[in-house]
Amino acid sequence: MKNKQFNIPPVYAVLLSIISVQCGAAIAKSLFPAIGAAGTASIRIGISAIILLLAYRPNLRAITPNQWKIVIPYGLVLGAMNLIFYLAIERIPIGLAVTLEFIGPLLVAIIGSKRLVDYCWVFLAATGIVLIAPWTNDRVDTLGVFFALLAGALWAAYIVLGGKISQIMNDGQAVSTGMLFAAILILPFGFYENGLANLTPKLFGMGAALALLSSAIPFTLEMKALGELPPRTFSILMSLEPAAASICAFIFLQEYLNFYEILAVGCVVIASVGSTLTAKR
Repeated sequence: MKNKQFNIPPVYAVLLSIISVQCGAAIAKSLFPAIGAAGTASIRIGISAIILLLAYRPNLRAITPNQWKIVIPYGLVLGAMNLIFYLAIERIPIGLAVTLEFIGPLLVAIIGSKRLVDYCWVFLAATGIVLIAPWTNDRVDTLGVFFALLAGALWAAYIVLGGKISQIMNDGQAVSTGMLFAAILILPFGFYENGLANLTPKLFGMGAALALLSSAIPFTLEMKALGELPPRTFSILMSLEPAAASICAFIFLQEYLNFYEILAVGCVVIASVGSTLTAKR
């Protein structure tokens, strides 16, 4: 009976995962004034690494040289992606940052294709970027836009490396070992920014909540969903993330988007859903 009580349907698991991640982003942004973007990223990744290492207990001595060649870059890209994304949402609204970042996985999904329909999705996503660009709204920080696009490029690299590591390494061992190297990369930035020196028990508690909402909980929910949903259905649901980010930022941070920015989010969501629906199996 107990298992049935907590048996979340896979579609709801994905939606809860998306909400969890975006609520975590809202908490992260609220921490920026006290400990900075790098300090916040350090706490999130550091605590997430501890949770995953305790949960999966990877045997580092058993990892082969070929596995190290992939898992180390995988972890470094994971850490850099999180740090750069936090630098982006420090400067621009979360909804816009997630929309721009989403260009990375969208391009991975359709790169190398020569079909006209895929060029249409690229054009639609590019239209979204143009609508967000600073020349349409002078309140958008140019550096923030750059960081969001860079985070998207790192996300694309993370997807490629994740696909490779999943072929040669157990999922739990890969993600926990990768998170260890992500923490090694990010922690020096947190100390350099001096944000970690300002930690209080309350801020540390918020950091722990951030780690759970942005890493532990969504990772668990997504693993459950991936085991039950077709990849195409999973990708369509994940395409809702830019819209979910905008809604959560509005609710928790009162971040308002203008008409062009809402239109940009819509363009990227439609492009992502469309590319998933028309992708070759």
